[in-house]
Amino acid sequence: MIGPVRRLLARLNGTAALPDDFAGALDPDEQVLAAGRGRSEPLVATHLGLWIGQRRVGWHLLSKATWDGRALTLVEAAESGTAGGAVLLRDHPPQQIPLTEPGRLPEVVQQRVTDSVRTRHHRGLPSGGAWFVQRRVPGQDGVVLQVRPDEGTDEAELAAYAEKVAREIARRTGGGR
Repeated sequence: MIGPVRRLLARLNGTAALPDDFAGALDPDEQVLAAGRGRSEPLVATHLGLWIGQRRVGWHLLSKATWDGRALTLVEAAESGTAGGAVLLRDHPPQQIPLTEPGRLPEVVQQRVTDSVRTRHHRGLPSGGAWFVQRRVPGQDGVVLQVRPDEGTDEAELAAYAEKVAREIARRTGGGR
């Protein structure tokens, strides 16, 4: 009986229905935007991030999302440290998730990942380079500066430069992160 009630409430609220076999634990105010089905479990997009099984990945930690008509390929990032007001990231290898019932999920995921980016710029450094990306973090005001190094870039050099960039952004915007 819970499934039909959930679907009715979702329709009345203008949100997508949460699959009956969803195993995650949504926040009380978390809104479901779309759901799709992988081979073994549902994937659920909310305003806060993408649920892959029982784990939610915030939109600001999805570096890339592509859809080829049968599988969603995601590049998830992990925070590896900070440099002043900047967050240093490391990308995980791409994860390909075949979808047996995609629904609107691929479209919503791509849009949310894209919409989280405010600015992006690649900067070359003597030891390599890095992407400097300002992104919105779901559920928070403002933006965060994320720095994603190219392979082989010296981390100490990058951290020092990222700290300077973060300071300059804070100075120009009145002290925000």
